[in-house]
Amino acid sequence: MPHETVIIVGSGPAGLTAALYASRANLKPLVFDGLRPGGQLTITTEVENYPGFPDGVQGPELMDRMRAQVEKFGTRFVFDEVATCELGQRPFTLNTANGEVYTCDVLIIATGADAKYLGLPNEERLQKLGGGVSACATCDGFFYKGLEVAVVGGGDTAVEEATFLTRFATKVYIVHRRDTLRASKAMQAKAHANPKIEFIWNTEVIDVLGESKIRGLQLRNTVTGDVSEMALGGMFLGIGHTPNTAPFTPWITHDELGYLVTTPGRTATNIAGVFACGDAADHYYRQAVTAAGTGCAAAMEAERWLEELASGGGH
Repeated sequence: MPHETVIIVGSGPAGLTAALYASRANLKPLVFDGLRPGGQLTITTEVENYPGFPDGVQGPELMDRMRAQVEKFGTRFVFDEVATCELGQRPFTLNTANGEVYTCDVLIIATGADAKYLGLPNEERLQKLGGGVSACATCDGFFYKGLEVAVVGGGDTAVEEATFLTRFATKVYIVHRRDTLRASKAMQAKAHANPKIEFIWNTEVIDVLGESKIRGLQLRNTVTGDVSEMALGGMFLGIGHTPNTAPFTPWITHDELGYLVTTPGRTATNIAGVFACGDAADHYYRQAVTAAGTGCAAAMEAERWLEELASGGGH
C-alpha cells in the first residue's frame, strides 16, 4: 500500500495552505481532493474579503491560483476521499471511497464543513448562480446594500446573520417555523431591540422565486397552512453547518456537532501526529482567510512534530 510522510485530507483554503507550507518544507505532501476540489469557495462567486485582491476575485479563480501555487512546489493530488481510517497506531491507515488504502506518518484533516440548506431545487440553482441565496452573511452581506432580505432559522446562527445584515439591508426578516427562537436569551434580546429586524413566526420557505436572481420567497404558515409570497432581494440560510468529519470522529475528540477539538491555540488533536484545521475544527469564524491561517499552523506543527519524532522526542 502507498505510504506517505504527510497526507492532507481536503483541498480548500486550509488544505491547500497546509500543502503549501508542507511542500516548501520538503515533506512532499499528498492531498486528497475530496468530493469538492477547492472546497466551498468553488461555489462562491465574488470574494471581496480575501487579502491581496483589491478588486475582488471569483471563488473558483482563487482556488485555482492556490492549487497552481502548491503544485509548483511539488504537492501531489488524488481525487478521492477518506471513507474510514485507523488512527490507533502509526503509521495511520486511510481507506478511501475508491477502495484504495494509504498509510502515513502525519495526517492533516482539512475537510471543512457544509452549510445546511433547505433542499429546494430553485434554492440550489440560485445559490450556484450567485443569484441572491447565501449561507454566509459575513461573506456576502455587502452585496445587499439597500435591499430587504430574509434569514431562515431560529438559533444563534440565524440571529447573528440577521444582526450582521442590518449593517447593509434596509430590512431583515427572520423566518422561523416556530413561534419562539432557539437562540440564547442575549441574542434574542439583541434582535428584538433592533428596529431593522422583523420576525415572521410559524412560517417555512417552500420555494425561492426568480430565474437568474431571487425576487422573493413562497411561504407556508405551519399552523394554518396558508401559502403566500413575499418580495425580497436576498435569502440567507441560518440553520447551521455540518462538519465533514465523520470518518475521523471515532478516533478524534470532537464536540456534539462533530467539529474536531484541538489544543487551544493550536491544531494538534488528541492523537499525536494528527492535526485539524479550517472549518472541520472551527465553527466560529468560518472564513477562507482564517482557514488558510490554521492550515499554515497545521503544516508548521506537523513539521516540528516530525523533527521531534526523528530526534527521539516525539510520542
